[in-house]
Amino acid sequence: MKSPIKFVFIMICGIVLFSAGILKCDQITNSTTHYVITNVNVVDVKKGAVIPDRSVVIVGDKIEKITGKKVKLKKTAMIIEGKGLYLIPGLVDAHVHFLDPATFGPLCIAYGVVLVRDLGNTTSQAVSLREKLEKGEILGPEMMITGRILDGVPPFIPPVSTGIATPDQGRAAVQKLASAGVDQIKVYSGLERDVFLAIIDEANKIGLKTVGHIPETVFIEEAAQAGQKSCEHMFGLGKIIAKLLGESLNLERGGMGTDVGYFSRQDEVDQKELKTVLGRIRDHGMVVCPTIGVIKQGIHFPEIFNGEFPMAEFVSPQVKRIWKMWESSQSDPEDLKKYQASMMRFLKKLCDLDFTLITGTDLLFPGLVAGYSLHREMMIWQEAGISPADILRSATINPVEFMGLENRLGSVEEGKAASMVLVRDNPLKDIRNAEKIESVFLRGRYFEREDLDDLLKQVKDLCRSNKNN
Repeated sequence: MKSPIKFVFIMICGIVLFSAGILKCDQITNSTTHYVITNVNVVDVKKGAVIPDRSVVIVGDKIEKITGKKVKLKKTAMIIEGKGLYLIPGLVDAHVHFLDPATFGPLCIAYGVVLVRDLGNTTSQAVSLREKLEKGEILGPEMMITGRILDGVPPFIPPVSTGIATPDQGRAAVQKLASAGVDQIKVYSGLERDVFLAIIDEANKIGLKTVGHIPETVFIEEAAQAGQKSCEHMFGLGKIIAKLLGESLNLERGGMGTDVGYFSRQDEVDQKELKTVLGRIRDHGMVVCPTIGVIKQGIHFPEIFNGEFPMAEFVSPQVKRIWKMWESSQSDPEDLKKYQASMMRFLKKLCDLDFTLITGTDLLFPGLVAGYSLHREMMIWQEAGISPADILRSATINPVEFMGLENRLGSVEEGKAASMVLVRDNPLKDIRNAEKIESVFLRGRYFEREDLDDLLKQVKDLCRSNKNN
């Protein structure tokens, strides 16, 4: 059937290794390590409720106490008046390619993103970047990594991928990545079925989650049953519709996301049967990271490549040069609009079926701006009919639990890391309120509005300076 395959194919495989290296950025630090936020509305993301008039005590990098009673203040404490403000956990972008940390890091903090999951880089560079972020040597969010992508032969993106031809090679590649210290294993569209299953089996044995694309050689039901734990970009879900339509499908290597056109036919199938199949995938524990925003970006390629898009001044010349490789891949905007609409409707189905959804942007795709684009992604979900509470969970506690960090992040609770965002209006009423940021905490480091504006200015100045060099 006809679908915007060319666009979907190129939207992911155009990523290359950013060769400019990691640039250092001055951290904004405060000598005060004891803060008290008074009279603040704490948003409980698990319950989707607001707890009013709390005092939140932060000592060092942790939340020491949350109380409705009067707090005895130390002389060294910095008081932050929270009346009329809402305190939410720091946000998560669960699908990035963090190849320009000098701009991506400060922008993430400016927009309240405290954790990212990098899904494609050389393993050594990913490990190094994760360590520098953790130590605060460069400014940016905490990071989980997959290192090199495991793909078929030849791989779609050679600079950041390893081509795997046999099951034994797949097992060895998993062991190598595990020894290097990656957090998850990423698989890709070009893997043969036997190689893919061997990779998942090996990862399962050593306790690493397998995430990424559903290979073209495998049905998503089998991938979920075997133990793949995430479906990125909703690839593979369209094949469910195709099978229920009685379409003949060739499970063979080649292409990427070749089933996406079937989303437009989701109403033609028996909805009870569709829910049954989706329920089995959900029950196997597979989460979905849809990255819907990339489709919207594709619709606006002409403006993007003319430099006429929101926040263009915050994108470095180096990143814009990487974007250029997509310029020849422009698809019919009307086709992409139809695809986005059908994808949004299918995402709402997944939410109604209690799938675990996590927010991701596919940062490095043309037109995406670090941090800012996560808020655009959340807004698209709201336009799809998903409630602000569900969206906020998908941008906080859901991805944090998926990454195994729920003891530290994902909710505003005593004992957890002080990585939080103060916003000026209730995001449970309208998810757009999550962008009305007053201040940000990153593991106890406090960035008030003036600091965040300075970060934005620094990035803009850096981009302008690089353009003139």
